[in-house]
Amino acid sequence: MEKEMVFRNKKHEGVLIEGRNCSSKRKARNVSFLIDGASYFTAFVRAVEQAKSTIYIAGWDIDSRVSLLRRNSTEIESSRFGRFLDRVVAGKPDLRAYILLWDFSSLFMLDREFMPVFKLGWQTHSRVQFMLDDRHPLGASHHEKIVVIDDSIAFVGGMDFGKGRWDTSEHIVNDPRRMEPDGNIHNPFHDVQILLDGDVAQALGDVFRRRWYRASGIRLVPPLPHDDYYWPAENAPDLEDVTVAIARTDPGYVKPPPVHEIEHLYRDAIASASKFIYIENQYLTSDSVIHALADRLTDSYGPEIVLILPHKSAGWLEEGTMDALRALALKRLLQADAFDRLGVYYPVLPGMETGDMVIHSKVMVVDDDLVRIGSSNLSNRSMGLDTECDVALESSGEDRIRKKIGGLRNKLLAEHLGSSPEIIEPNLARSQSLVKTIEHLRNSERSLKRLSPQVPEWIEAIAPTLNVVDPERPVNLEKMIDDFVPEDLKMSHGPTLWKLAAMILVIAGLSVLWKWGPLRELITADSLAIWGGGLRQNDAAPLLVTLAYVAGTLVMVPITLLIAATALIFEPWLSFLYAVIGCLGAATVSYGIGRLVGRDTIRNIAGNRVNKISKRLAQQNSLTIAAIRLLPIAPFPLVNLVMGASRVKFVNYVTGTLLGLLPGIVIISLFAGSLKSAWENPNFKSLIVVLAIAAVSAATIFLVRKRWQRGPLSSAKRHGAA
Repeated sequence: MEKEMVFRNKKHEGVLIEGRNCSSKRKARNVSFLIDGASYFTAFVRAVEQAKSTIYIAGWDIDSRVSLLRRNSTEIESSRFGRFLDRVVAGKPDLRAYILLWDFSSLFMLDREFMPVFKLGWQTHSRVQFMLDDRHPLGASHHEKIVVIDDSIAFVGGMDFGKGRWDTSEHIVNDPRRMEPDGNIHNPFHDVQILLDGDVAQALGDVFRRRWYRASGIRLVPPLPHDDYYWPAENAPDLEDVTVAIARTDPGYVKPPPVHEIEHLYRDAIASASKFIYIENQYLTSDSVIHALADRLTDSYGPEIVLILPHKSAGWLEEGTMDALRALALKRLLQADAFDRLGVYYPVLPGMETGDMVIHSKVMVVDDDLVRIGSSNLSNRSMGLDTECDVALESSGEDRIRKKIGGLRNKLLAEHLGSSPEIIEPNLARSQSLVKTIEHLRNSERSLKRLSPQVPEWIEAIAPTLNVVDPERPVNLEKMIDDFVPEDLKMSHGPTLWKLAAMILVIAGLSVLWKWGPLRELITADSLAIWGGGLRQNDAAPLLVTLAYVAGTLVMVPITLLIAATALIFEPWLSFLYAVIGCLGAATVSYGIGRLVGRDTIRNIAGNRVNKISKRLAQQNSLTIAAIRLLPIAPFPLVNLVMGASRVKFVNYVTGTLLGLLPGIVIISLFAGSLKSAWENPNFKSLIVVLAIAAVSAATIFLVRKRWQRGPLSSAKRHGAA
């Protein structure tokens, strides 16, 4: 905090410090701010068409079918990402393309292109090299969005080449040009990218090459410099001859130490502000950023803070989790706003009857002196868990740079207000207030509306659970327990806690054996099916299956693997029945162990926080438990142990567990069973059955997501939640 406070009294001396909040500062000959997908995708196409030796692309999501240009049907077909890149590389013998994509979680399976390694690896030219990167801690992701061409020109920002990203700055409702390969016209989508050249492009090339080496073990040779590189003609530079900083987040997987430059830059930039902080972001859940903003709001000489956020998160999972955390964050900021300097808004569009405009940009403008654009969200995971890359530049007191930085903020505001920078600028000059300018120019058509989410009391009760969805550091068992157990519980009753600690260490050890040891090779769906073949004729099958589930769960065998093995052993209806019995049996035993170990401590100490949380959870009438089961919080047995130790009401626990697991059991049981039959008796009928089951499974997942989007926790509230 002392270092951050210094910035408030060092005007024009600079916020960007190598080794603290950025890894390097390099010269850019030209800089352009690209607002919205149509602008970025067009510039990308023009730059790739002129590539000579290398194209580097790192992303969170890439869909080979996405069209980059959309003025007419011919252009739409010819500019599909995979087809376009393959054509360009095939036509230039000296050109190679490298695509590095996050090896994404199965939670996003239905939102992604099926088998991207086939579409972008096997079906493209041999000089298009594609790699899925899973070199990150458990629960993390690779979230950077970087493109570097010939180490001469680069793009950084919030946009991937995924579906639903393309849009114009007009954000026309139901614009048919936003139709994607899935046949849907996606909601209006707002994002920002930055285009750079010069030495900073080479430094971004180094960032990519380090990632590629960690993922593949292969060191890429930097391309030879090209003096005749191409700058997209449609993008006149906004700035020339400026210094640009590169800031990163890296969790430090395996060998490299963790890097938290992005977090430091957010805090330092916020601390440096004197008049305005303007932020556009997808989320608002980062504890460190919220603390820094709240600190400035309590400062009598602090800046105005304007946040442009989406009305609701776009994803099925995020809407039920990140929005709840955002509501808590906004409540905290509103309480800190002692001088009425906070404005929180979301954009609205005329004629938009359903859904919302997606705010996906990650932009911060501080006064007229600093701008940062990149991939990092204002979430905990962007500060320390995911890999991220932002770039930033500051004015250093130069009027030409200050004018362009302030001009970008005004242009973004004008877009959201359906106005123009020529109207924004005099209003801001007259009022000297971003909030007053917005309030004066708000209208009933395209505009900004105040975002004031309500925070039900029960959301605060389950906040520790939701925080596990957005961790700031790689998740470990100690952190998991800290989120659920109060300090007074941890400070007393050593013998009981030693038992709990020993049990957790055993589970942790078994988790390690599963993740990196022989258990993963020995225990597979096929081996379990072979071992359990004799169960079909055994009268004690229900009991033996239940015992297998209990034992498997306690040694951290994934519950989905046990369900799949059951489906391979038994007929569909029996496998479903046994899977339900087994899951409930395993859940009950591990719940009982947690309750037994934690009983004396909780009863004697009666920690207020745990008692309060447990009481609130019990009031949710099972639906909250079901919602928690849908979250990727922790391994199945660990959640059971924590709920048992917290004395969650058993009836609610069992009912909620059944509701949360039932869709997955149905899908795995039916699909695995039908797939087995098709494999043993391949014919047209069996193929049709498999396809039908797959369709029903997809529909079930869709309906579960829709149910989630309506809010399982909200339903709990309607059924008597506090």
